[in-house]
Amino acid sequence: AGAIEALETFADSPVAVYKEQRDFPGVQGTSRLSPALHFGEISARRIWHTCRRNPAAEPYLRQLVWRDFAHHLLYHFPHTSEQPLREEFNHFPWRADTRDLRDWSRGQTGYPIVDAGMRELWATGWMHNRVRMIVASFLVKDLRLHWMEGARWFWDTLVDADLANNTLGWQWAAGCGADAAPYFRIFNPDLQSRKFDPEGRYIKRWVPELAGMAPKALHDAAALPHAPDGPATYPSPMVDHRKARDEALTAFAQLRQLP
Repeated sequence: AGAIEALETFADSPVAVYKEQRDFPGVQGTSRLSPALHFGEISARRIWHTCRRNPAAEPYLRQLVWRDFAHHLLYHFPHTSEQPLREEFNHFPWRADTRDLRDWSRGQTGYPIVDAGMRELWATGWMHNRVRMIVASFLVKDLRLHWMEGARWFWDTLVDADLANNTLGWQWAAGCGADAAPYFRIFNPDLQSRKFDPEGRYIKRWVPELAGMAPKALHDAAALPHAPDGPATYPSPMVDHRKARDEALTAFAQLRQLP
């Protein structure tokens, strides 16, 4: 009953502004129906037909198609839950660093938008979709840790954990799946937070030690002041994004040269 009520509310008007608001984690711009889908409280067909009543629903309906595509891929390529669809990625030089993985999973990377997302996930079992892409890019491209490490963490912590969607999302972020993000697309966490959380509402909610900072300061992790002028407990950036980006691009270029 709760899922149906949430769907009806979303389909009445919020779905009409989904395209404009979906990428901003500081506002209620998405349906948040994924947990209900996961637990079978509501069906994708019901969501589809209910939202179609609103002529502006197409951008949202496309997300249901992506969900279907994820299940299509897993059905035809069941090995992708553990292996890359693009086999050459079996030779990618992933790093193995348990401390970096721990800091990422605990929201202690020193990049506010990444940490906000990881803390939201741990506290609620859910994470905004735009932020899922940001934290995934950070893990596989800034830290160059294996995408399966991220997939396992999401599987353990997301209340809407879905094997097909989880696999598609992480292989997309790593560049090793179907219709994957190009190897040179590496999200800059500072630019992402500046664009999608300009006032810092989302960051300040989930990273309370930064609540007293001016919004502009939240979008430059390297310049974020620490004690005594800033939050003494917030960590410095664990990597330099520019350097990490260059190293990732070098690794991807080497992979492309393999026979």
